Amino acid sequence: MIKVIVYRENNQIKSFELSGHAESGPYGYDLVCAGVSAVSFGAVNAVLKLTDIDLEIEQGSEGGYLRVTIPNSVHAELVEKVQLLFEGMIVSLETIEREYKKFITIQSK
Repeated sequence: MIKVIVYRENNQIKSFELSGHAESGPYGYDLVCAGVSAVSFGAVNAVLKLTDIDLEIEQGSEGGYLRVTIPNSVHAELVEKVQLLFEGMIVSLETIEREYKKFITIQSK
């Protein structure tokens, strides 16, 4: 199962963590894993390209783990853009969760 934890402070996303494997299909054909990867990496890449913010990114060497943290030093104007992009990511992940709740769970802390 893929576990998504969104860490918030003052109702804003400060970081998020994805861990585990969906195992909803054979390797290379796992639609849940592919969807979650596309949505999360797409959001991270959008932030990097559109804001030039140096996100703190940790990845597991064999996949199955991603943690992204927004640095505290980010200017307020850019924080709004990052929040919008990451909130959009969460909406997409929740859509996947609604259809495939056996393979993905999302929680906020």
